[in-house]
Amino acid sequence: MEKFTKVTGVAAPLPMVNIDTDKIIPKQFLKTIERTGLGKGLFHELRTDSSGKNTGEFVLDRSPYNNAKIIIAGPNFGCGSSREHAPWALQDFGIKVVISSSYADIFYNNSFKNGMLLIQLAPEQIDELMAVANDSENPELSVDLEEQKILAPNGVSYSFDLDPFLKQCLLEGLDDIGLTLKKDETISSFEDKQRIGQPWNYK
Repeated sequence: MEKFTKVTGVAAPLPMVNIDTDKIIPKQFLKTIERTGLGKGLFHELRTDSSGKNTGEFVLDRSPYNNAKIIIAGPNFGCGSSREHAPWALQDFGIKVVISSSYADIFYNNSFKNGMLLIQLAPEQIDELMAVANDSENPELSVDLEEQKILAPNGVSYSFDLDPFLKQCLLEGLDDIGLTLKKDETISSFEDKQRIGQPWNYK
């Protein structure tokens, strides 16, 4: 997993409420376990007409938001069924940060385990950032994980809270496997002792 320190990029406004994981990546795109290529299915139902053709009207299909790295979202983002493909699809499109007033727990945890930063702010702060994102002339934000700050084009900064463990995992680029491998020496020492005391476990 890549280390996460700071992101500066276009922020796309997505003020819809209760965007569920099926909206993020519909079930027909879940046939793969590859993390690449899922960006084309991101928000598929919102981006296409009844024949499946892209309309070009969805925010992420319009300039400058087609190069977005950040999404400013409505509340309860990522609700619905559990599917790790949802953060995969967002990341494959290029999204590195989502900012909302609330998230579904499973999506929240899945996102961090895949190296994506989710920031929770008060609704009034979300409204302010949504206004920034809606200004297509300058919708760029900077997100600094180490300082836990968001900097807007007008110079206003927003501080955000984050669990220290989740923060450290992102800064070090550690997923569950990486966290386990950090204890490799301890695990090997335990196994060496167990081989002596319980050799039948290793036959």
